[in-house]
Parts: sequence; structure tokens; C-alpha cells
Amino acid sequence: MGNDEGSISVEVRDHILLIGLNRPEKYNGYTPKMSAELVSAYTRLDEDDDLRVGVLFGHGDHFTAGLDLPKWTERMERDNRSKSKENPKIDPFGFGRSCRKPIVTAVQGITYTFGIEVALAGDIIIAADNCRFSQLEPARGIHATGGATFRFIERGGWGNAMYHLLTCDEFDATEALRVGIVQEVVPVGQQLERAIEIAQRISDMAPLAIQETKASARRWLHEGSEACIEALAPTQAKLMATEDAKEGVASFIERRSAVFKGR
Repeated sequence: MGNDEGSISVEVRDHILLIGLNRPEKYNGYTPKMSAELVSAYTRLDEDDDLRVGVLFGHGDHFTAGLDLPKWTERMERDNRSKSKENPKIDPFGFGRSCRKPIVTAVQGITYTFGIEVALAGDIIIAADNCRFSQLEPARGIHATGGATFRFIERGGWGNAMYHLLTCDEFDATEALRVGIVQEVVPVGQQLERAIEIAQRISDMAPLAIQETKASARRWLHEGSEACIEALAPTQAKLMATEDAKEGVASFIERRSAVFKGR
């Protein structure tokens, strides 16, 4: 496989892992090689205790035009998605093992199909004001299999989701903000900087508490209110036994910013 297959760039900045879709000459069209590298990057983020937050972005003028479909046809025909739950590595779409750390995604320009789905599988999305979104799989004779059929509904509601999923229309950042699939819209060129700024703020918080906060929210989403409520007190007791909880109390008493270690 040559450079035509693209790659995933990784860069560590303090406690943040920058993860970049890197095939700009093809609008970051997503290939199997990029998929394998994205899994590795997410797994690194999850397993490295020094990394606290991930930032996903696309190199070049566009986030991604989606799957490079001819390169995926054979795999899609094999129907091997069911094996994702057996994979010990992190699944960027959250179908198998999910990343415990928060992920902030910066999108710009063309953000089609896979791009919407991998962003929705994260936690916070910052969009440039030139974004062009579309979930156009049915226009290609297939349907969305990366999570759009349920995560779009979770964030935007049934009517908004069906409007865009069934019409396969192209919509802009203003509409994406209205329906709740992005959290901020910024001038084009500022989306990555803003995503890193948010990631830095998150990374300044107590890492274990942040991870448990995300876990609690996911527990509600997948197991319901009762399971979420049942886990609240035991989780809090576990956190209270950490050094970071002691530092949090000390910083409150001493009226200073806390410095958390993640233990």
C-alpha cells in the first residue's frame, strides 16, 4: 500500500493526543489502512495514562468525504462488523470497546457519511462555518452503518434525523448546530484551535473523575436510569479514595487551582 491509502497522524501535546485524518489530496477519503491506524490511535489514547483527551481532525480543507467506497466494497459484502465486540482494541465508532477518554472533534468543509458518524461517536464537535454535511448512503444504494441511524436521533431527535437521513440532503453548520449534532460553530480555520482549547480545559480537570463522568453518561444511555443511579454512590466512594480527590479538597480550602495527577 502506498501513500494513496492515506494515514492517521498522531501528535502529543501535553496530555492531549491529536489524531488527524491524513489524505487531503483525496478529501481524506477513508481507507482500510486509515481505519486500522485510527483504531491504533484510539487504543493508545485509551491505554496511555498520561493522555487525558483526544482531538480528532482532518488535514487540509475538508474533514472527510467519507469512505473511499471502492476500497471497502469487499469488506462490506463480508458483513464482519459483528466481530468488533470481540476485538480487544478500541472501536472508534463505539460498537465494541469504547474509549474511556473524552474526544473533541474539529470538522471543516466536506463532512460526509463516515465523517458525521465518527464525530458523533465522540463527545464534542466543533464545526467551521463552511461545513457541508451529508449522510448520503441511500443515494449510493447502501445505508449508514457507523452509528448515524441512532446517534443522530439521540442528539437531534427523530424528525430531524429522519429529515436528513432519508433525504440525503446537504446541510450547513448552522443547521447542524440547530439540530444539536455540533456544539459550536466558529470561523473556518479556527475549528482545530478551538477544539484543542476545549480539550485543554478538560485535561486540566481530574482525569479519573472525567472518565467516570463519561462512563456514567454512557451507562444511562445504554443501560438506563436505574443502572446509572445505582452506580453513582459506589463510583463516588471510589473517587474519594484517590489522590486527586484529596487535591481537589485541598485546593478548595487553599483557594488555588488544583493540580491533578490522575491517581
